[in-house]
Amino acid sequence: MGIDEVGARAAGIVQNVEAVIAGKREAVTASLTVLLAEGHLLIEDVPGVGKTMLAKALARSVDCTVSRIQFTPDLLPSDVTGVSVFDQANRRFEYKQGPVFANIVIGDEINRASPKTQSALLECMEERQVTADGTTYRLEQPFTVIATQNPVEMEGTYPLPEAQRDRFMARISMGYPASADELAMLAMRETGSPLEKLESVVTIAELRGMIEAVQRVFTSQPVKEYAVELARATRADRQLRLGASPRATLQLVRAAKAHAAMHGRDFVLPDDVDALAVPVLAHRLVPTSRAVGSHDRDSGPLIDAIVRRIVGETPVPVGSARRN
Repeated sequence: MGIDEVGARAAGIVQNVEAVIAGKREAVTASLTVLLAEGHLLIEDVPGVGKTMLAKALARSVDCTVSRIQFTPDLLPSDVTGVSVFDQANRRFEYKQGPVFANIVIGDEINRASPKTQSALLECMEERQVTADGTTYRLEQPFTVIATQNPVEMEGTYPLPEAQRDRFMARISMGYPASADELAMLAMRETGSPLEKLESVVTIAELRGMIEAVQRVFTSQPVKEYAVELARATRADRQLRLGASPRATLQLVRAAKAHAAMHGRDFVLPDDVDALAVPVLAHRLVPTSRAVGSHDRDSGPLIDAIVRRIVGETPVPVGSARRN
């Protein structure tokens, strides 16, 4: 599949999702970018802004296998990955695959499950496989986890550990809709949910072709060095006690390649890296207690501002220019 076709297919998916999620072009584009880069997405925001709706709309836009896991405090790891069941007729154990065996796995309210259940996704997200009873089972390709969580309600929740947050390629927030979009939503959903009428616009074969085209996007040495410098700057920043990992650098470049392909280019610009620096890096960073202050409970906006400052202070490779 050519780059021009990737851009056209991506535009069709975005338009299809926006039939359900209006006025959130940036969030829709970021979620598709993660899908094409073979990463995992964390949607974090207050209740009722359409986090799960976005995940479902994106999944329905592609003709692939989709499963949904509602994370609850009593959910077990075997409810996610699968369990071995004894077959009395054959007198042997048979492995029953869990909902994680799908191309797109929607994990709703992932922080409501216990850390033991959350960790069941670690091997799946990083190695695309499940190991049970000494046997390894490969997951379907492509494989993407789209998880949602509510950062406001802290009672009865288990915050994701840093090791698991680092496995998510990007974290996005929906935000409240504009007045016009909220009015349009009321009219659109007066008689039913538009999600029920949503049909796929891309087949699984076409999605694989788009992913292969993204992998072939060229990344020059100066752009790679620019991504590395951004990551190194987070590790040396005085306002951060935990900087970006090497995995973050790798995923930043992969996401930039997908971003370039969606815009019809077969090469990566520093602009692509800049556009994804906040969603790819911010959720991996931990500020110092002095930077946060005892009065500020939500450090998200602070970390976003730190990443933007680092992007602004890091020299851009010669011969390239940022888009305004």
